[in-house]
Amino acid sequence: MQTEFLGKALSVTERGGKLIIKTIAAEAQVSVYSPTIIRVNITKKHTSVDSSFAVMQKPLKKHNCNQTKDIIEITTSELKVTINKSPLRFTFSTIGGQVLSEDDSRFGTTWQGEKVTSYRKLFADEKFIGLGEKTGNLDRRGTAYVNWNTDASEHGIKTDPLYKTFPFFIGIHSGATYGLFMDNTHKSFFDFGATTDEQMSWFGAEGGDMNYYFFGAQTVAGILQDFTWLTGRMEMPPLWSLGYQQCRWSYMSAKEVLKVAHTFRKKQIPADVLYCDIDYMDNYKIFTWDKKTFPEPKAMLDELKAMDFKLVTIVDPGIKVEEGYKEYDEGVANKYFATYPNGENYVANVWPGRCHFPDFYRADVREWWGKAFTALTEPGVDGFWNDMNEPAAWGQNIPDIVQFGKYTMPEVRNAYGLEMARATYDGTKKLLNNKRPFVLTRAAYPGVQRYSAVWTGDNSAYDAHMLLGQRLVNSIGLAGVAFTGVDIGGFTGNPTPELMVRWNSLGVYTPMFRNHACIGTIYREPWRWGKKNEAIIKKDIEYRYCLLPYIYSGFYQSHQTGLPLSRTLAIDHSHDTKVYDAHYQNQFMFGDGMLVAPVVSTEHQAKVYLPKGHWYRLSTGEPFKGGKVINADAPLTDLPVFVKAGAIIPMQGGVQSTAAHGDGILRLHIWFDKKANSFTYYEDDGTTYNYQKGTYYKRTMAFEPSRKQITLSAVEGNYESRFGQVKLVLHGFEKVKHIEVNGEVLKVEHKKHDAFLVMPNYRNEMVIKY
Repeated sequence: MQTEFLGKALSVTERGGKLIIKTIAAEAQVSVYSPTIIRVNITKKHTSVDSSFAVMQKPLKKHNCNQTKDIIEITTSELKVTINKSPLRFTFSTIGGQVLSEDDSRFGTTWQGEKVTSYRKLFADEKFIGLGEKTGNLDRRGTAYVNWNTDASEHGIKTDPLYKTFPFFIGIHSGATYGLFMDNTHKSFFDFGATTDEQMSWFGAEGGDMNYYFFGAQTVAGILQDFTWLTGRMEMPPLWSLGYQQCRWSYMSAKEVLKVAHTFRKKQIPADVLYCDIDYMDNYKIFTWDKKTFPEPKAMLDELKAMDFKLVTIVDPGIKVEEGYKEYDEGVANKYFATYPNGENYVANVWPGRCHFPDFYRADVREWWGKAFTALTEPGVDGFWNDMNEPAAWGQNIPDIVQFGKYTMPEVRNAYGLEMARATYDGTKKLLNNKRPFVLTRAAYPGVQRYSAVWTGDNSAYDAHMLLGQRLVNSIGLAGVAFTGVDIGGFTGNPTPELMVRWNSLGVYTPMFRNHACIGTIYREPWRWGKKNEAIIKKDIEYRYCLLPYIYSGFYQSHQTGLPLSRTLAIDHSHDTKVYDAHYQNQFMFGDGMLVAPVVSTEHQAKVYLPKGHWYRLSTGEPFKGGKVINADAPLTDLPVFVKAGAIIPMQGGVQSTAAHGDGILRLHIWFDKKANSFTYYEDDGTTYNYQKGTYYKRTMAFEPSRKQITLSAVEGNYESRFGQVKLVLHGFEKVKHIEVNGEVLKVEHKKHDAFLVMPNYRNEMVIKY
């Protein structure tokens, strides 16, 4: 097979804000989206249509461009791209001249048939993080990956590819950072110096354009903010979806679902969500209920709602081939399904048997799909679980000739899950009349955060999979998706009681806290593990509910900035080599203030790396100086969690569900440090979209140790807080004798090394001096 090179520039023109460079092989278009985002699109098939499933923004109309006989320079206030004309090569630098990334001078961009590849210089100390749902180490250096959304049932800790495609990575070297998103939905590949003698990295796709966005912000957080500006950010999730979720394949009847719900309430184990897997349907037909086992869906849902439970039901894309089945008849009549080139509807076998597959790339099909959810929303379902949407079919080999309108399967397979999630979200949002739907998807592509939460698919019940799951959650967070989770306990196989307890304790600090299991495995509900273990599991779930004010505020941060809730330490400590060490790469920040160190179930002590700064053990208050490794006790009753000095963490008292009112006291915990810190606290009704119209409650909480002062800013928004009082809890402060709130001296109580007091929660500014 012949290799074709990009060649030299034959002409350079500007049109509509784009720089257009033509070579004998292709056309390169360069456009500026912001001071830190520049796009390069190298194509052999010029078209006036410029579309993307992921990108929401448009380029700027003007850019600063200068050229000489040999080079072209495009500059912004932050970035510079230097384009060598012969041969055509691209180098990205900071405006100060530090090179961030550059084409390999020998090869640049090449083609082998339809396959297009970009070869890039590999820096000696360069590390790579990201690519979303990928196994392996935090640092991708020395590894290679393929993006091809796959039903990876019973995958191992090294399996690739998995269910999702996120062709976006972050490079870190020489004290600098950059990001690169190749927006191409064909099967793609990334090689981070695995087999090139440490000379170059390379990435590309089996078809389409070499179309990438380069990000030049000089922090990982800044790159994520830019990436989610480009591809969209999540809406605020329903508050109930942040509570404990209990799932199984399957609860086989309405009677069994209700029994589980009643047992949670009887045992006073907090929970908000139950699931119905595929067996609630009539012979697995989407948008139906089994008339024998779920004869009265509304009655079941009314009883669940009386206990403050929400129900999530599974929905697969496969539409059963059966005349008289509403969705089948409508889909055939309106030509809504994928076809062969001759127009014949494509058929593959999935759970219902022979099935057709909706063409979610069409707006009219998405509209039709969304309206069909009335079968679920009318009885009262609030959550919708999109599974099997890679798309999956038995045999796992859908032919390349299958077409979705103008697209063939190889062109758009990786975006199928994204477009199904879009159809589900848009449709159920309309049906729920201003209530927020909860959508969960297995397959994804960048932009999915606009519509859905994700989980990591069919994991397994062993310790290495628990640790892998946390790395996947952290890495998906690096793709702009904050609302992520795993199947707590492992989907396949049977966890030991110790693994179940340990995994549940880690679930407290997972954005989506869902326990799920495969058919044929032991039941996983909290009371299935003996009284001693049930008590530990219950205690940890209770603590999750105490943390909900902190967690919900963390999701507001994700909604505003794209920063995930579960954060690899590489976000805040990008140039600290220790965070990439295999011993510590599973550690993560949960929000701004908490560091979590996952530990396998068979070990009761762990080496934990604490980055620079000062830290406190959450459970004991013991202080530690950072920048070193410590030996931490890790009994099953106490997962190693550390609080960053200066952290501000709002909590609440115990509740049985997110619908409960609680005691009306917001616990505002602050851990002492010599450095100032602040936290954005956020509330809204947790249910509707009224927050978009100003019905929210937001205030900045600032800790200023040099002034011995804590300030709660005046409230922004017109929502009334659920908390009428604030309990201020000070950890690690020197003996606090008195506290003034807006000049009024209030009584301080002490417990061990902590000081606390309860005060009214005023809407105006509150200045607290200690």
